[in-house]
Amino acid sequence: MLMKSHTPPPQTGTDAALVAASLAGDREAFGRIVARYQALLCSVAYASLGNLAQSEDLAQEAFVEGWNKLASLQEPAKLKSWLCGILRFKLSHHRRRESRQPVAGAHDLEQAGQLASESPDAEDYSMKAEEQALLWQSLEKVPENYREVLILFYREQRSVAHVADELDLTEATVKQRLSRGRKMLKAHMMAFVEDALSRSTPGHVFTAGVIAALPAALATPAKAAGAGAVAAKAGSALKWTGLATFMASASGLISSAFALRATLDRARTGRERRRIVRTVIAFVGIALLFAAGLFGLRQWALAIPAQATALAWSSQALVVGFITGYAILTARLLSGMRALRSAERLRRPERFTGEADQPGAKQKEYRSRLGLLGIPLVHIKFAQAEDGEPPAIGWIAAGERAIGVLFAWGGFTVGLVSVGIVSVGVVSLGAVGIGVVGVGTVGVGLLAIGAAAIGVTAFGSLSALGWTGALGNGFALARGGAIAPIAIAPETNNAAAADILNLAQVNQSHVLVMVAITVLVVVPVTLYAQAVRRRLRQ
Repeated sequence: MLMKSHTPPPQTGTDAALVAASLAGDREAFGRIVARYQALLCSVAYASLGNLAQSEDLAQEAFVEGWNKLASLQEPAKLKSWLCGILRFKLSHHRRRESRQPVAGAHDLEQAGQLASESPDAEDYSMKAEEQALLWQSLEKVPENYREVLILFYREQRSVAHVADELDLTEATVKQRLSRGRKMLKAHMMAFVEDALSRSTPGHVFTAGVIAALPAALATPAKAAGAGAVAAKAGSALKWTGLATFMASASGLISSAFALRATLDRARTGRERRRIVRTVIAFVGIALLFAAGLFGLRQWALAIPAQATALAWSSQALVVGFITGYAILTARLLSGMRALRSAERLRRPERFTGEADQPGAKQKEYRSRLGLLGIPLVHIKFAQAEDGEPPAIGWIAAGERAIGVLFAWGGFTVGLVSVGIVSVGVVSLGAVGIGVVGVGTVGVGLLAIGAAAIGVTAFGSLSALGWTGALGNGFALARGGAIAPIAIAPETNNAAAADILNLAQVNQSHVLVMVAITVLVVVPVTLYAQAVRRRLRQ
């Protein structure tokens, strides 16, 4: 089946030319209008409402209404002012509607306790609401005309000239409003406000959502009525996928720090310590180069859309190379450390005189007396593995190599739930996680989640390759549907792609993924590192 490529069009052409093309039915031309003015409309709406989600909803509605009424625009060169006029009318109508409901906000306060206990998204919702409330608490004290200037300045290019052009003001007026607006903000909140606004800027998913919401022709506006939900679902799924990747990375950093401490506690000579440090640097370096490579290919594809398809497949070659490289590096690390330990025992025998370093020492491992089907319930190896030693095997297993029927944690792991540098299992988390559900820097599985993901359904913050569907903020390739800035599939960035990806169900299950990443990665490695230090440190 032939696939089509969807990439954001370049930001060229005058407003008048884009309006003329849009009136002729060119949806991509209108997409360029959206990309050109989305930050302006979203910023103006946010300055009035103080709610990011509502501001983007109203801005999207304004763009869709603009498409439907484009024929009524008598002076195409004044497109920007005309779109702002549509938006301000909607804002005025929204405020009047809200004013007729004096207890409209009471539900949130009265039901706060219920949200925490009944809603599966309560924790994530509370964090988002808390951050937005803190941001708006600072901004709402500034008059709206100053607020618009501040918001657009920090969300866009931080250019006085750009803000002046967008709001049809003189540069002197913009400078004056910026100066007074800053003074009105509390000093200790400025850093937070600037950072939060920069991260809230609408991007490619917003543009794709507006275009998906446009009717096929100007004469059939009714078809767009419910299509805006695609952008909302895709945006939410992208946010939680990015959060999952961030949490996996953060958990990986925490896990790596404790694992490094545990490995150094097991080391007995300078050569072992130097080998450990070099290996950690190699792992981190490869991961950084991998992420930089994917990001570079993404930016290249956005800059030169004609090369997007070739670059998308190049990104998949990079992902395969990362998986192969990490697997080889992990295997060499484990085998190399075993060989080095044997050599060091011969070269520096005085470093291995402690009780914990003697063959069969109790401190070196824990094996539970209870077992099932001939397999111990718990088997944990704390000491540095040596040549000829088998992996830890148990219903729950941990060690440099671990095979766990129910749970395995370590360097290379296999288990029902498997956590490691390279992990294989039904649910796998790691730098490379391979399983029915694979989560990690690279996730591989029926459901795959990661910075890069390969699966039947794939969610990747930089790259996603799926059989039925793929979603990401970089490349997304699939035989069914894909949603991403660079999407290659029969269905791209539309309602059909959203249905294939089942985004509604995805957005309901992300809390469980967040909790699983935190509990299954951070908790075991913390306890393991403490046990190693207690048992083996000399």
